This record gives sequence, structure tokens and C-alpha cells, in this order.
Amino acid sequence: MRRGLLIFILVNLLILTFLVRSVSTLLSLLVEDAAADAIHRAELPSPNSSLIETRPQIIPKIIHQTYKNETIPEVWREARQSCIDLHPDYEYILWTDEKSRDFIAAEYPWFLATFEGYKYPIQRADSIRYFVLAHYGGTYIDLDDGCNRRLDPLLAYPAWVRRTVPTGISNDAMGSVPQHPFFLRVIELLQQYDRKWVLPYITVMYSTGPLFLSVIWKEYMQDKPSEAGRVRILMLDEYNKFSWSFFTHHTGNSWHGKDAHLIFWMGQHWMLLTFLGFIVAGVVGICLWWTYGRIMLLGARYRYRYTKVPTIISPRLSSSPSRRARRMMPTLLRRVSFKEDEEVGGTTETSYELDRHDD
Repeated sequence: MRRGLLIFILVNLLILTFLVRSVSTLLSLLVEDAAADAIHRAELPSPNSSLIETRPQIIPKIIHQTYKNETIPEVWREARQSCIDLHPDYEYILWTDEKSRDFIAAEYPWFLATFEGYKYPIQRADSIRYFVLAHYGGTYIDLDDGCNRRLDPLLAYPAWVRRTVPTGISNDAMGSVPQHPFFLRVIELLQQYDRKWVLPYITVMYSTGPLFLSVIWKEYMQDKPSEAGRVRILMLDEYNKFSWSFFTHHTGNSWHGKDAHLIFWMGQHWMLLTFLGFIVAGVVGICLWWTYGRIMLLGARYRYRYTKVPTIISPRLSSSPSRRARRMMPTLLRRVSFKEDEEVGGTTETSYELDRHDD
């Protein structure tokens, strides 16, 4: 194999390895079914079961929700009220923008600059839910999720989140004891993931949203936490599919823009986009190979032009200025061998022979 081709292949393999390693957690989420930590249907007592009273309830009876102010839009009032009505013995806290900022400033001042620096309001709404769960514990519920039954059975787990599609976990309904190690890790890594991407949807999802939470969760599971540090997963059926499920979903996604519709379209046509991706990767590879060849060719021409060749010539040849000028000769492919002057027709001529030479 030619040396240049081998170097080209090795460089591309290194680049490919780096890219795959950078997104390895995202790739692993594609095959993660969360079965190992799922809250199975058999574990959950029915809404009117007497077993509910005998289960330990370690999560505090607090319901957290977020909105920019105290005036809840009409479309979400019914959902919100259903949770309040079903849990009269729970403390209810609505985290407005002002209350959230004051809480961060008082309890987590190291995060205040990041909190205020978020470009999109939904990023502050996302991050505050992690902080209040880590600090107070309790259950967080999005305003567009209504309560279909009491949350008491879910209070028996140190921490829980819900499964989402197509992969990973969501942050629209979560529960935790105070100072749970998973949510402590989440709030610790928020600053590290505070980056701006091309599309607002990706920026939100990967800096504070469900994609961010899913990546942290996947890495957290690899450390094999103890039973007390375990995060249980509420599956889709138990979430809002059946009459005995915990929640009912209402109109939401108020922060989604046009870029979100583009992302959803890409998700629906992922096979076509994957095929096109391989084609683009092939074209890029060909272009890189062509560029590499051009660089090597230009370098060869440069060395061919400016390399000096030491030659052994007779003193008679070296005495002539025109002969001395011929000492500068290329060495990449050929060499110059001088023959002795010959008498031809009474005149002296110098003949040159170009021979094949492997330098």
C-alpha cells in the first residue's frame, strides 16, 4: 500500500473515532429501553388499593410547577387544578420567574450568572425544576399535564422520571427526595452544557431540556448507583395511556418554533436522511482525497524545483560559467550524468544523458 494512501486512511480513522466517541452516549440512547429501572405495572397499586397506605413514602408531599408569573393561561388551568384538587394534603409551589431568580440567588449564587444569561426563557424553566427537586424534593409536573390519580405510589421511590419517545427520558414529570445524587449531578453539569447551537430547539434540548437530562441519566447509570441512588423510570403506559395512569396530557409545547417542526420532520424521515448522509460522507471523502493528492503534488514540485544536486564533473567543465550553471539540477526523478567531452568535427561538445533514478 502506498505510504500516502496509508496516512490518509489513518487520519480519517482517527477523525471518525473522535466523532463517534464524542456522540457515543447519544448513540447508546438509541438502543436504551430503560427496562432495568422501569417501574413495572405490578409494582403500582390500583388507585383505590389498600396497599397504598402500607408503602413507605419517602418523597416529600410537594408539587412544583413553573410559569413566568401568577396568571396561568386558560388552556392549562384545568390541568393544574386537577393536581391541586387530588392532593389537598400536598404543598403546592408555583415557581414564577421572580421567585426562581430569588431562590437561585439565595441558595445557589454560583449559578446565578448562568441562570440570568440563558437566551431562552424555557431554559430557566427547565433548570429551576432540577434545583428545587435537588433542594426541597417533591414532584415536578408540567402545567400541560393534569393529574389522573393521586401520586402517593410514586413517593415510594427515591427518584423517578418518565420514559419518552423515541428514546431517553423527559423532564415534564419527575420526583425526588432532597439531595438525591442524580439531581445533584444534573445541577452540577448545567454550566458545562450551556452552549449555543445553530437551531434554538437543539440549544434548549441539549443545554437544559430532555436531551440534556437523558445524556446525564445514561452516564449516571453507567456508574451503577446503589438502591438509594437509583432512578426509576415511569413507562409510557403508566404515564398517561390508560384510565388508571397517573397523568393526562393537554396542549403544550408553547416554546416550540419553526426549527422544532424541522427537527420533527427529520425524525419522521430519518431513513432518507441517513441514506443522504452516507452519500455526503462519500463525497466529502473523495474531496479530501483529491485535496490530499493536490497538496502532495505541489509539495513534490516545490522540492523538485529548489533541491540542489551535487555533481562530480571534470575541472574542464567546472571552469565554464555555462557548465557551472548546470550544477543546479532536480533530483526527484532523474539525475544528470556527464560524459567526457568528445571531439566531433574538430569541435568540443559535451553530451548529457538523463537516467532513471530512484532517490
